Amino acid sequence: MTLAHVADSWLAAHFDELVEWRRHIHRYPELGRQEYVTTQFVAERLVDAGLNPKVLPGGTGLTCDFGPDREPRIALRADMDALPMAERTGAPYASTMPNAAHACGHDGHTAILLGTALALAGAPELPVGLRLIFQPAEELMPGGAIDTIAAGALSGVSRIFALHCDPRLEVGRIAVKTGPITSAADMIEISLSSPGGHTSRPHLTSDLVYGLGTLITGVPGILSRRIDPRNSTVMVWGAVNAGVAANAIPQSGTLAGTIRTASRETWLGLEDIVREAVAALLSPLGIEHTVQYNRGVPPVVNEEVSTRIITHAVEALGPDALADTRQSGGGEDFSWYLEEVPGAMARLGVWSGHGPQLDLHQPTFDLDERALAVGLRLMVNIVEQSAALG
Repeated sequence: MTLAHVADSWLAAHFDELVEWRRHIHRYPELGRQEYVTTQFVAERLVDAGLNPKVLPGGTGLTCDFGPDREPRIALRADMDALPMAERTGAPYASTMPNAAHACGHDGHTAILLGTALALAGAPELPVGLRLIFQPAEELMPGGAIDTIAAGALSGVSRIFALHCDPRLEVGRIAVKTGPITSAADMIEISLSSPGGHTSRPHLTSDLVYGLGTLITGVPGILSRRIDPRNSTVMVWGAVNAGVAANAIPQSGTLAGTIRTASRETWLGLEDIVREAVAALLSPLGIEHTVQYNRGVPPVVNEEVSTRIITHAVEALGPDALADTRQSGGGEDFSWYLEEVPGAMARLGVWSGHGPQLDLHQPTFDLDERALAVGLRLMVNIVEQSAALG
């Protein structure tokens, strides 16, 4: 019996259970590095299946090895954390936790990997060693992948694979591409300070609000002239705060935003360029400033052979399963694993094919639960194809 038949047999008996797992996790979302209940939920079901999960040192997230104890060993990764926002789906399984929601599909990722584990635990023999990585804190920056790697999650691993929900793809379709599939993503916060003063006498003080405006337009403009436009580098401000009175120049203000780039090489030099630009723009205005630059994640760069493995795994699902995709501007800390070992990430279609495409990171996001079975079959096929092509 092939592993694909193992997956089909397991799903025929347990699909409703798989859906209920996803809904349970969705009802009780936990933010990054707080996924204690989710970790316990996954661990208990792995133990019940005769597996031996190991909780990561921080108490959230876990790994689980099974199959042949020899090379090659591949890893399959799912993220477990939720986003700090209130859910507005109206679903009967909606979040019961205040200001926490699985608005990025990590509940689906976790349920898919858990189902994959239980399906393969019943297989007579696996063709490769397998490590499951249930990772915490993907939504935090720079992300829980760094802690997971430091805990030894990649020790003895030759390749790693993951999937991510994509609401732009219909259920049954999966997209993958060789090379960069996500972008680097950093966060920046700039704090300004000045003596303040009356708006009738800006020449006697440092006009802090004018300085904020100069940065809002000036920093992205400088980046557009200092960086190759083919690298798709985008800076967008998301928050600006200063002042309370129309006729008073405030003494303090803040500006915060994100910087994303499709190029790893550009990402490595972005911080220096931004700091230089901010200092140069504010220098003539006499405004004091501090820059807090938070390095995020590099792009996810899918390795060629690993991408071929996923491609064959998708093609085994049917002639219409494989879809095209382009590099996105979003960030994903799966990239840290790919700094250490080759691997690839695929995009899993979760749109029903009818009605609006509910975007990720929005309080209305939900997924078509038929995608859970598709994701599980994909993960199982990756295991089989890794033995054939890896």
